[in-house]
Amino acid sequence: MQRARCYLLGETAVVLELEPPVTLATQKRIWRLTQRLADVPDVVEAIPGMNNITVVLRDPDVLALDALDRLQRWWEESDALEPASRAIEIPVLYGGEAGPDLDAVARHCAMTPKQVVELHASIEYVVWFLGFQPGFPYLGGMPEALATPRRADPRVRVPAGSVGIGGAQTGIYPLETPGGWNLIGRTELALFNPQLPEPTLLRPGDRLRFIPRKDGIC
Repeated sequence: MQRARCYLLGETAVVLELEPPVTLATQKRIWRLTQRLADVPDVVEAIPGMNNITVVLRDPDVLALDALDRLQRWWEESDALEPASRAIEIPVLYGGEAGPDLDAVARHCAMTPKQVVELHASIEYVVWFLGFQPGFPYLGGMPEALATPRRADPRVRVPAGSVGIGGAQTGIYPLETPGGWNLIGRTELALFNPQLPEPTLLRPGDRLRFIPRKDGIC
């Protein structure tokens, strides 16, 4: 079992953090622990991350030390959660204005832009967790061959729907924001709509495929 350490975060929360590597099996256990914590009266919110979970406490002055002990014990007892996974297709326009960093990614990976697109779209990804922005999916499963360092100069404006690669991960920006990932394409699907009963398009555990649009550059 991976080692876990628990520590205080600011004045209101505690964190359980696992040592590398990040695996789908580990994420499933984090999902299960998140589910368990949702029923604990002293917990305001449990926020799953990648190899970690942050727990916001209702009365941290009194509960923090006890929460550290319980969180460690519950992690050791937790099993995997197999969520009701959905298959989601994301149509993507790759390259050109929609993906201004596609050529740079291709050069870094010693591929042609077409090969990058074909490999990126050949995988069934799993949504490991949502973070950074409402509905931003951190996806597990990207081939190591596509890993590309983040841009040295982050953009001030990344359009909503942009599909990017940052290090060993790929994801989709739900909202316009500054960002440093390499942009290889864009989707017109709305990943976040606060007017809907379920505002985020994706959930942890969903299976996702990128579908290159036929009118794309590559």
